[in-house]
Amino acid sequence: MVTTFTPSHRGGSGSPLVLLHGFSDTWRIWELVLPMLERRHDVLALTLPGHAGGPPVHGEVGPGLMPDAVERAMDEAGFETAHFAGNSLGGFVALQLAARGRARSVVAFAPAGGWPKGDEVYQELLASQAKMVDQAKTTSPHAAAIVSTREGRRQATRLITMSFEHIPAELLAHQMLGMAGCAGAPELIDYALREGFELDAENVACPVRIVWGTDDVIVPWPASAVRYRHEWLPHADWVELEGVGHAPQLDVPLETAQLILGFTD
Repeated sequence: MVTTFTPSHRGGSGSPLVLLHGFSDTWRIWELVLPMLERRHDVLALTLPGHAGGPPVHGEVGPGLMPDAVERAMDEAGFETAHFAGNSLGGFVALQLAARGRARSVVAFAPAGGWPKGDEVYQELLASQAKMVDQAKTTSPHAAAIVSTREGRRQATRLITMSFEHIPAELLAHQMLGMAGCAGAPELIDYALREGFELDAENVACPVRIVWGTDDVIVPWPASAVRYRHEWLPHADWVELEGVGHAPQLDVPLETAQLILGFTD
């Protein structure tokens, strides 16, 4: 199966809105919510460095890799500031941009980095994600065949969504191929294992909404949100989505769009 990976998508009109995906994904993870968001926003959906279609990773990864790349893309788009929505890794990066003063608001869906200090669960998560990327390289040549069946689509989505029948097979195949093409995965995982996640939360001055699916199996609620809830952003607007998995933008796109639009207003 042949698919094209691009660094970004831009569409719509209104106030600027930047969308950031999770680890090993691409900007297309937001595809099901784009039509709703673009009715009211000038939307820039980015593929992060090291991911399929995004800027390559050269040399040792540092703490500024992701936010620096997003700022460059914002500058090129003419966005001095923007609303942000991010999922998982993208949620954490969105909050990094908020700490830099580039965000008007942030809606973070299951943002990475909220594990308690000393908790080794995130190390297990990173190890499992490294394994998933390796497995994707083996299965990706068969992506089209896998997503052509109901059981194949369930297997392709079992870690990120509870609902899946409404997700186009082509989009699922694209995401499988994108995971296999996440060339920067080893360097990004090594950096996260070495340095962990730290947020300059004192400088996050914009409104923040944090949304978590109660059935998230990648960064489970509430254990993975401890630092956000008790140390970094206890005064954020907190939303729990019952029966929703790690990627609400795929799982419940209408509700996800409403949670973003209701906050950017």
